[in-house]
This record gives sequence, C-alpha cells and structure tokens, in this order.
Amino acid sequence: MTALPAAILFDLDETILSFGSRRQILQEVIEQFPDAFAGVDPAAASQEMETAFRAFWGDETRHAIWRQNLAAGRVLAVQEGFARLAARAPGLTDDFAQQFGTRFHHYREDQARFFPGALETLEALHQAGVRLALVTNGAAEPQRAKVDRFDLARRFHHVQIEGEAGFGKPKPQAYLHAMTALGVEAHQTWMVGDNLEWEVAAPQRLGIFSIWHDHLGEGLPPGSPVRPDRIIRAIAELKPRP
Repeated sequence: MTALPAAILFDLDETILSFGSRRQILQEVIEQFPDAFAGVDPAAASQEMETAFRAFWGDETRHAIWRQNLAAGRVLAVQEGFARLAARAPGLTDDFAQQFGTRFHHYREDQARFFPGALETLEALHQAGVRLALVTNGAAEPQRAKVDRFDLARRFHHVQIEGEAGFGKPKPQAYLHAMTALGVEAHQTWMVGDNLEWEVAAPQRLGIFSIWHDHLGEGLPPGSPVRPDRIIRAIAELKPRP
C-alpha cells in the first residue's frame, strides 16, 4: 500500500513526541540520589527499574487504570522496581519511591520533543490533502498541555484526547469517532502508533490499515500474534515524496 490514504490517525506519545530512553532517564535520576542507591551500580539499577516499568505498563488492566493518572502510576512502578533492588539497597523505601517517582515523572515529561522529521511529515501530509487526526489516550489536562505546548491543534483536522472525549483506545468508539470527524471510512484510513494493541490490533479489526512505529528498533516480540500492515522506524518514512 503505497498511495496516500484519505486520512491518517496518529498516536501522540512515542509516535509524534519522543521522551527519550526511559532506562537512561531512570539512570540519570538514580545518579541524583547516590546515598539511597549506595552499593548498587546505577546502570544495573536502572535496568532493574526498566524491567519493572515494562511489566507494570505492559499489564493492560493497570495501564487502563493509571494512564489517567500517569504520575501516580509511575510511583507504583517505581515501588515495584525498588522491590527488585531491596536486598541490595535497603534505603529504597515506599516513602522514597514517592520522591523518586515524582522526580522521574517531571524529568521525563520535560524531555518531550518531536521525533526527527515528525513535524515536517505532518506538514507535508497536510499539504498533500490527507485528513489528519490526533488520537491520544490519557488524562485531559496533561495531554491538552502537550497539544498546546507543541502547537499541534492547527496541524490536525481533529484532536481527540481520551480524558476529554470520555473514551479511548482500544475501544472501537475511539477510532470510529475520529473517522466520523474526518468524514472517512475504515478502508480510507491509516492508524499510526507505537502500541501493538491500541494502534495495530484494535484498528485492524475495524478494517483500518495499521502502521507500527517501532522507534526502539526492537522488532515484534517473539511469538507476537499481532502483525502490523507496515512497520516503520521513523515517522519521517511516511513523508510524501515530491
């Protein structure tokens, strides 16, 4: 499928906006608290924390609950990471998890940047006549703040935030509502994002052509039943050629 579609639905976080390497950010925050992590190599500690974060956010039930309160969810993920390190770093208490999680949350949010070529790709698609929708999960206030901070509203024909709309991915209503707003049908639409369930499997069930943004370059998980219609490493791969 090489011709441009009538419309594209884009995810926001880790699709249009990059927040950098979570493991690296965890390590940088760990290095801010040398006494609490005394005796534990920061690189090894950050890898244990990253493993805990992946397990926490990989649980669809917990993800569905805590994506509406990302800061609190990150504190819980930190607590699970600390539990993995408890035998080596007894100072990693639940009270400190609150402090660490809050510091990590703000530090990571501050790292938000456009992926290389993402802004130019959006502008080129817009100029090519493709109808564009931003379809993002999460709470209304922080997600709207990112839309405003990066001046995204004028770059999309429709902006849809879970916390404002009252529904989000992977509910069929999220995709159907966005397509209705754009005046298109599923066979005319692409969905682009980094989450294999939200941006690939769920929209595919509606007949949407689904593109997985594998920005980490890790490839599909072993045995993954989800098969994207296309895999890209960078949003710039979608930029129309002159």
